[in-house]
Amino acid sequence: MAKLSEREWTVLSALWDSGGATLGALTEALREETGWSRNTVLTYLTRMEAKGLVVIDKEGYPRLYRAGLDKAACQAQARDSFLRQVYQGAAGDLVAAFLREKPISSQEREELRRLLDEMEV
Repeated sequence: MAKLSEREWTVLSALWDSGGATLGALTEALREETGWSRNTVLTYLTRMEAKGLVVIDKEGYPRLYRAGLDKAACQAQARDSFLRQVYQGAAGDLVAAFLREKPISSQEREELRRLLDEMEV
């Protein structure tokens, strides 16, 4: 799976959230965040279909656009890429950096402890 651009993430996120959308609905969903016109959204969808990122149902009208990739798989690939690029694969360093910079609630702390105990870390 190729690394997604920020704009591809934006389009895919809207498609994942909606479960699939028409061009008009997708344009409306993206308008506030991006300011994109209908033509801009259509251009992204067409290019992303060519890459296998978007599936277009060309049988119905209006056409329905769906994400061509699984959200969890994309998130896992992005996490792995970030971890390797920025932290040379050291997950502990990544977690420690996040925890130093953004405190977590006591509930989140307990959940993290439970996860670590389950992993026998």
